[in-house]
Amino acid sequence: MSTHDDQDRIELLQGTLDLLILRTLLLGPAHGHAIAKAIERNSEDVLQVEQGSLYPALHRLIKRGWISAVDGTSENNRRAKFYKLTAKGKRQLTVETTKWEKLARAIAGILRPANQEGKL
Repeated sequence: MSTHDDQDRIELLQGTLDLLILRTLLLGPAHGHAIAKAIERNSEDVLQVEQGSLYPALHRLIKRGWISAVDGTSENNRRAKFYKLTAKGKRQLTVETTKWEKLARAIAGILRPANQEGKL
């Protein structure tokens, strides 16, 4: 259960979710539930990944060749698909991270123009 209210959570944009999945899988293979929980935990429960967004994103990333999937057994002894970052996915993670950082700088520049610092 989350420690934050639902109003404190932020809905992810499609491209952002792809980036977060790729970054999470950089740490090693994981099943879908573990990916979602890692994103939530690492965002201090601000970002919530719903199954209705997660699994289409995973399928999209497989189709692009950025991740692969194999059947396995989860830590609670249930059948699960484990997703793994591919070499192509590692390269794409670098591209997506660079694009995200550029976007974040641009938005920050609009939200806090140099001559307006501290006036909000």
